[in-house]
Parts: sequence; structure tokens; C-alpha cells
Amino acid sequence: MTASGDPGDDAVRADASGGDAEARDGAAPDGSIAAGAAATAGLVESLEILRGRLAAARLPLDLPGSAAAREDLDLAVHQLDDYLLPRLRSHAAPLLVVVGGSTGAGKSTLVNSLLGEHVSAPGVLRPTTRAPVLVHHPLDERWFSTDRVLPGLARVSEHGPRPGADVTTGGTAPAGQPDPTRTLRLVASDALPQGLALVDAPDVDSVETANRELAAQLLAAADLWLFVTTAARYADAVPWDLLHRAAERRAQVAIVLDRVDPGAEAVADDLRRMMDENGLDAAPLFAVGESELVDGFLPEPSVAEVASWLSALGADGDARDRVATATRDGVVDDLVRRAVLVAGAADAQATSDARLRAVVGRAYDEAAATVDAATSDGALLRGEVLARWQDFVGTSELFRSVEQGVGRVRDAVAAFFRGRPAQAPQVEQAIAHGLEAVVLDATDAAAERAYGGWRADPAGTALLDGLDLSRSSAGVRARVAEEIRGWQSDVLDLVREQGAGKRGAARALSFGINGLGLSLMVVVFASTGGLTGAEVGIAGGTAILAQKLLEAVFGDDAVRRLTRTARERLAERVRAVLDDEARRYTAQLDALGTADADETARSVREAARAVEAAARVERSTRGAAPDAGRAAVGRHAARLLRGAGWRAAPEDDPVAAPGEEGPAPAPRPGFWRRLLGGERA
Repeated sequence: MTASGDPGDDAVRADASGGDAEARDGAAPDGSIAAGAAATAGLVESLEILRGRLAAARLPLDLPGSAAAREDLDLAVHQLDDYLLPRLRSHAAPLLVVVGGSTGAGKSTLVNSLLGEHVSAPGVLRPTTRAPVLVHHPLDERWFSTDRVLPGLARVSEHGPRPGADVTTGGTAPAGQPDPTRTLRLVASDALPQGLALVDAPDVDSVETANRELAAQLLAAADLWLFVTTAARYADAVPWDLLHRAAERRAQVAIVLDRVDPGAEAVADDLRRMMDENGLDAAPLFAVGESELVDGFLPEPSVAEVASWLSALGADGDARDRVATATRDGVVDDLVRRAVLVAGAADAQATSDARLRAVVGRAYDEAAATVDAATSDGALLRGEVLARWQDFVGTSELFRSVEQGVGRVRDAVAAFFRGRPAQAPQVEQAIAHGLEAVVLDATDAAAERAYGGWRADPAGTALLDGLDLSRSSAGVRARVAEEIRGWQSDVLDLVREQGAGKRGAARALSFGINGLGLSLMVVVFASTGGLTGAEVGIAGGTAILAQKLLEAVFGDDAVRRLTRTARERLAERVRAVLDDEARRYTAQLDALGTADADETARSVREAARAVEAAARVERSTRGAAPDAGRAAVGRHAARLLRGAGWRAAPEDDPVAAPGEEGPAPAPRPGFWRRLLGGERA
């Protein structure tokens, strides 16, 4: 992710191809180097695919555990961008040591004291909102002035914004002061060994959310955590939450216990116990005593142990490689774990999406069934519809004509419909009103059922906030009336189309389209189910009359076909209304994209497996590790941080002569093995 045209590009490309491997003792043969480079490239490719799928993943439904899954998702994407991909692409980059910790722990004072320079201003007021400081050797500037690592943070030098840097993207800086929480201040210092960089991060427990988030982001981008706490706050919950995460992903951690009063050694012992119990038994622990500052610095004896440790690390290229590789491997494994958790959360989203849709589907399916039953059990032939139909039919003369023989029906039908055309609209209107009432009742009942089902579901409850979905929509009445009018027109069209090919019925149709259409509607609704007493005989008789009229004109088979088609078209129009009403609910899910959650789960899980396999291949190509105690030889190998050369007084250290100062002793055998997860002395 190095900016195009940057002079540091060549170094990054050379590193990515393994160009520095030959500079080490015991370098692997060319074939092994090529295999390692190919394996690393394969791991990078698989991580890029996983990154794309994680970035596209959405977990919008509020389910149990979804908040933690979203946090896992965000952390995974940020860690890929801020640390893992940059580290894999350029493994020879300086080791990034992030100094983090609690509010007022003395992080900035410790950094300044180790360097012997005031590179970071200690915060007097809390919370302090300022840009984090990254201190590097002058020859390492190109590694950090580009967007290779932490690409979302603008780069600002001591003399102002770096040309070409943007607060969020690495482009041109906007006018005005950059946001401190999205800015990284770069400071070059000769006091720091080449190959080692220190970041003074914001407080991990700041009351300012932006400070906490930036601190977590910086720690996630670290090769090594130098975690600072105090004797008064070492057991606080917030720092331990971050330390637990570090242990989970096997990040390399060292802890500094600051401001320890004389005689309070038991505090360090208790902190050591907590570290052992929480998976940090391999992490070094340094105690810094409470002391007066001199020119803003801690006395050299106070920081001697930390300074010696960091100086030894800066001088040992192999040790730096092992620290970076151990952290990187832990992050890869933790990333796979997080991705699997995200995939599981996406599965839960898909399940909830299906469950909420099923609630709506059942509610409106029941509404459709209710309308179907009401339009087939004779219920619509009660009341006004029955009365208007009786008015329309008149006396029983027509019925008697039908009983006397089909041959006389055609003339009777023609005479009947020619004589009573004014009655047809009243029957049609009565049918429309009755049918409208049935459909509206069904839509209201469906809305209530769907609303109740979602309200009882945690995921559905959150989606209902601010929405009035417990009743049908405001425009449903007009929509139902329109569909009913459309269906009545459909019925007349069916009658007209059927009669067009019946020469024997042409004369009757020319005089009775509306009447035959009304008769077909009555037949559609005809049944004695739900009717009682006198209604059975009346409604049943009128339904039989309507059917006989239609059979006299079209024949038995045609009437059955017409009835079935008319019912299907009514069901289609009712279903269209119900589907639109149901869509008010399902549109909430569609807008969130949860319908694709199952595909998200599958693709993320597949990408995670690919990363796991690529990581196994990459690790299998590594050669035997050089001797852990061997220090790299170079022109900066002897550079020591302030205090690293301090030696104890003779009464404290019988080896040192009075007043003698010299290089701190080399780490004891097994030191780096303990740091990287092995035994602890």
C-alpha cells in the first residue's frame, strides 16, 4: 500500500520479494527463498479475498451476540488494513512498538525518558486529545511517511502536515487543522535504534470515545505492545479487556508497572500473578519506581531495565523478526477465528431474516385463506347482496321457466335482462361493498398478526421503531376498491369472450352481458356453508338459479371453467393487495440486505478456510530459526536508549566498580524464547 512514486517503494518491493534474506547468516537456498516468497504471496492473496468479503458483510439485525460480532468484524477489517497486510507485504519494516495504557500511567514521560528527548507532551488535563506520536530513526522515515501502515491516519511532521497526506486517505490534506484522532505525528530521533519505532498512543480508558478507539486501533497495528499501568490502577477492567484480546491473538506484550512506591514490591508480585492467570505468563514485567522528574525525565536508573530490554531488541535483527512473525502468526490465527464467528453471526442473521419473513408470510397467507373462505362459503350472499339479488331476479317466474326446460330459458333470459337492466348496478355495487369489507378485515387482521409476531422477536422489535405497521396502510381501501372493480370487469370480459364463440347464445348475450356477469359472480360465491335457517333456501335457490341461467346459455363445462377462472382472477387481485401490504414489512429486511446473509456466511467461511490453508503452507516454508541469542551486527547495533548503560552502585551490584557505567548486559539465555511464548524465568 505504498504510495506510487515514493522513494520507499523500491525498498518495500525488494523486501516483499525476500531481497533481504541473503543478508542474514545461514540464508536459505534460492529455491527455498522462492518457495517462501510464493507462499507469502499466496497468503496475502487469500487475506485480500477475506478482507473484501468481510468488508462487504453486514450484520444489521439486533440479535443476541450481534454487537460483539460487529465488533469482531470491524476489528478484523481494521487489523487487515492497519497491520497484517502491510506487515506481510514488507516484513523487513521496522518493528512497531506501541506504548499504550491507562489514563495518567506516564506513557509519554516514559517515551521521553527512554529517548532523552521531549518528543511527546505529557497530558496535564484529562482527557488529553492530541495526535499520537510515532518516533523512528531518521533512516526509517520512508516506512512510516507513506500509507503502508495505518493508512487511515494522516501523517503530520513536527513542522506541519506532510505534503500529499490526507486525514483519511493519504491524499492532499484539507485546509484547517487535522483531526488529532485521525492524525499520526512523525518524529525522527537518532536516539532510537534503526529498525525499531515507538508509538505513544492515547489512553485506552479515556472518557473520549475517539481516544479509546484510536488507542485500540494503534495497539491492533503493533508488532509489540509495551503496556504501561500503575500500582494504583493495574487491576482496572478496561486495560485487562485489551490484554485479554492480546492473549487471544498471541500478540507479543511487555508490561511496565509505573510509579511503584518503595516497599510496594507486593504489587508487582500480584500483577505477575494476574498475568500468569490470564495467558500472559510469557510477557516480561518491568517495574519503574516512583521518583522525581529531572528536566521532565525519569532518572536513568528508573528506566534502565526497560531501556536495556528495548536496546537489546533493537540491536538484534533476528529477535525483531521473531517478535514480528510471532505477532503476525497470532493475528492470522485470530483473524480466522474472528471470520468464523462473523460467518456464524451471518448465519444467525439469515435465520432471523427467514423467521421474520415467515411471520409476515403466515399472517398474509391466513388473510388470503380468510378471503377465499368468505368468497366461497356463501357468506357474501347474505345481507345487502342477497337483497339486491332478489330485487334483481324478482318473482319466481324466471326460476319456473328454467325448471320447465332449457329450450325456453334463452327467450326468458333475453326478456328478463332486457326488462331489468337498471337493477344490475345495484347488485354489482352490493357485491363490491361486501367483498371490500371482507378484504379490508383480512388485511387489518394480517397487519395485527405480523406486528405482534415482530414485536415478540428481538430482531423484529428494533425494526418496528418509528414505524406504524400495526394496521393496514392508509391507501389500502382505495386499492381494494380498485381491484374489486377490476375483477368485476374481468368477469364481464370472461362472459363476453365466452359468448363470442357461441352462435346460439349471441342473441341472449346482446341483451344480457351485465346480468350474466352478475350471475357468474353469484355462482363464484355460491355455497350453503355458513348460512342458516331461511337463508339456506333463499340463497341456495338464487345460486342455483344463477347457475342454471349460465348453463342454459354456455353449457355445463363452460360454466365450470368460467367459475374457476373468475375465482382465480379474484384470488390474484386479492393476493396482489396482500403482497403489497406484506411488503411494508419485508421491505425493512430488504433495505438491510439480510436476505443475502446466508451467502455472506458461506463466502466468509470459505475465505477463512483458504487463509488457514495458506498460512499452513507459508509457515511450512520457513527455514530453521537462527540462534535466538545472536545479535545482528550493524552500524546501529551499539545504539542504546537512555538508561540502558546505567549500572548499579557497588553495594547493589558487586560486579560494577564505583561510578562505573557501561553497556547493559546482554539478555540472559532463553530471554527471547520467554518473550515469544516459552518458559519464564
